[in-house]
Amino acid sequence: MSDIKKISFIKRLSLIIKSFIKFWFYIFITTLLIVLLMRWIDPIVSSIMIQRQIDAFVDGEFKLIKNSWIDYDDVSKYVPLALIAAEDQNFPEHFGFDFEQIKKAIKQNAHRKRIRGASTITQQLAKNLFLWEGKSFVRKGIEAYFTVLIETLWDKKRIIEVYMNVIELGDMTFGVASASEIYLKKDPSKISPSQAALIASVLPNPKRFQIARPSGYVRARQSWVIRQMNSLGGIEYLKDL
Repeated sequence: MSDIKKISFIKRLSLIIKSFIKFWFYIFITTLLIVLLMRWIDPIVSSIMIQRQIDAFVDGEFKLIKNSWIDYDDVSKYVPLALIAAEDQNFPEHFGFDFEQIKKAIKQNAHRKRIRGASTITQQLAKNLFLWEGKSFVRKGIEAYFTVLIETLWDKKRIIEVYMNVIELGDMTFGVASASEIYLKKDPSKISPSQAALIASVLPNPKRFQIARPSGYVRARQSWVIRQMNSLGGIEYLKDL
């Protein structure tokens, strides 16, 4: 290769590298700003909500998702307590990843057919807000990225507030406010410990498990969640968020 061709190749390679770096820099800045703004601005929709709406239209079901926002201070405190007790009891202490639970999940999954997850509330929030369903290293990598951003830019109270407003809790139903009004026929500020535990109990699979018609499994899980809520110390536990 002549010197001229070498210089031309190096210039093109340098341009490609610079463009690549610039592209990912813009991606970083954009996502950083979006997550930062969401510390104060309530999201009106999530990625999973959009996917559910598209799926409904594709299937010929012309019904809209049901979702209404409720502030952390306006909901029964038994709700965030139940969600933490059911999903992520180390939520106040970790930085988005519960490595102890991850180790336990890896160890248990080596000897069982049913895979146990170890996602924290922050990881689930990152997926619900920004990503798609499915299991892949790419999605988990992006999920980890958004998890770090959320944990860095938000406090724990904001994380649980947004989480309880975007989680799927029934057919085309998202957030505890909508679920409480539709399934419990109750204002979300009046939710009892037992009802909060029931809401949290369907989270492993809100498409299969129902708040309005809980199965035996859901009732058993509800009892377990109530015990965990008491074990954590009740709503006093939330004061450190």
